[in-house]
Amino acid sequence: MKDLVEYIAKSIVNDPDAVSIEEETNDDGITLKLTVADDDKGRIIGKQGQIAQAMRTLLRVKAAKAATRVRLEIM
Repeated sequence: MKDLVEYIAKSIVNDPDAVSIEEETNDDGITLKLTVADDDKGRIIGKQGQIAQAMRTLLRVKAAKAATRVRLEIM
């Protein structure tokens, strides 16, 4: 799941080297913390949060197949 978010984020932003993802596993499932350059936060979130919501939807589908839960936090 981390690879999927990294691929999407690096495809969208202007500075792909600044993209980093931290993965934490706990009792509730997996938490992915996506960090990008300050100038690229708007690109990742998108108009009215549509890109962020689409990324979360894709993660939810992949997590359902793996029988786990996943959260995406954009820092």
